Amino acid sequence: MKTVTCNLLGGSCDHKITGETFEEVVEQSKAHGMEMVAKGDQGHIDAMEKAKEGMKDPVAMQSWIDEKKKEFEALPEDE
Repeated sequence: MKTVTCNLLGGSCDHKITGETFEEVVEQSKAHGMEMVAKGDQGHIDAMEKAKEGMKDPVAMQSWIDEKKKEFEALPEDE
């Protein structure tokens, strides 16, 4: 298990997200982001808008995802 923060995955807070794989923490991050947007949290709304902008360039988005995956894989396992 590894733990990341919302910030590390492009969000706007220090909410901790734990998972075995990068894909698992991404799914949890999306759920967290949607929950915070539904609550009207402006920081998360801004982060979601930034992500939508980034998706307009698939090459740049894939590069960003690849970098975040490397960061996740470099993290130590939780104790």
